[in-house]
Amino acid sequence: MKIIVGITGGIAAYKTPALVRLLVKAGHEVRCAATEHALQFVTRPTLETVSQHPLYCDLFEGNGTRTEHISLKDWADMIVVAPASANIIGKVASGIADDALSTLLLAMSGKRVVMCPAMNSEMWAHPAVQRNVATLLSWGIEMVGPADGHLACGTSGTGRMVEPEEIAEAVCGTLPLTGKRWLVTAGPTYERIDSVRFIGNYSSGKMGFALAEALAEAGAEVELVTGPTALKVQHQRIHRTDVESAREMYTAATGLFPTCHGAILSAAVADYRPSECADHKLKKQGDEGMTIQLVQNPDILATLGGMKKEGQRLVGFALETDNEVQNAERKLQRKNLDHIVLNSLRDKGAGFGVDTNKVTIIARDGSHTDSPLLSKKDIARLIVNTVTS
Repeated sequence: MKIIVGITGGIAAYKTPALVRLLVKAGHEVRCAATEHALQFVTRPTLETVSQHPLYCDLFEGNGTRTEHISLKDWADMIVVAPASANIIGKVASGIADDALSTLLLAMSGKRVVMCPAMNSEMWAHPAVQRNVATLLSWGIEMVGPADGHLACGTSGTGRMVEPEEIAEAVCGTLPLTGKRWLVTAGPTYERIDSVRFIGNYSSGKMGFALAEALAEAGAEVELVTGPTALKVQHQRIHRTDVESAREMYTAATGLFPTCHGAILSAAVADYRPSECADHKLKKQGDEGMTIQLVQNPDILATLGGMKKEGQRLVGFALETDNEVQNAERKLQRKNLDHIVLNSLRDKGAGFGVDTNKVTIIARDGSHTDSPLLSKKDIARLIVNTVTS
């Protein structure tokens, strides 16, 4: 998961590097955004060292486009503000954007936002602060804390920022797919003709790998079964199995599926393979040409559809060139799927080998979710959010 940690000006900011370290250790990618006053309590080098990314704290520095708050919002899955001062809570509740962090927070519409309040107990109890907190809660913004305890002013009461471990647990422990196990197939299959030649296709595996990452970011343990590809997995919750042929993918997928809560089969599996595979390089046979007898491969998607138990979800892909929706809907019913993701080669920028995609997600009840042309990472998140909800 990609997390922005926002830091405001309060003594509790000295704990924020520990929070960043915990999130990074848990496998998340973290970037920090700070107010000017936050840097009175914690330094830029510290935040950049623990996050391994540049700090965002000035609207007028960076890439020169002056829209880094938008690019960061697009990059992130969520933002957690720790500590969240009364000032930043009031700014967001009032729609004020007068520095880097408040501008970023107003741009985070549609993303998960978590606030970890930290202030004097009398400030926390003030009607204006409580009104602002109530407003944020009504918008779906989460509050973690504050806790009771000793405060920086020398008194005790409610207003202490909760400890970094509790924040990390609240952020990571509420992921929607925590405790779930999902199977993903990706990439092409290669069906050998002889020791040097094969039948294959142009699949790069990018869509399947993006789906595996999206599931892992949502908390799932992911079993990724992939055909030949140079792609690498990034997330520690992804367990990779490499295969070459359709039959090898069939064996791996059918073995793993019974222990999974769901499966997304995005691999471009060869429908046929040569009936025989020579153990040497076949030589030319004059001008007569070569005839290769093909036999059908096992249907992985249909097999899993027949194996599917109550509570399991099964998602397939359909790459179509004509009568796209009708063909996809028939495939969904025929193979006992819960959703099918339709790709059309008519859509420019979609299909094999590119970093973008455009899909229609069709549910068993007949409902459709259409996407614009997006990055495959964003398409993967849309698919995961749709099929797991």
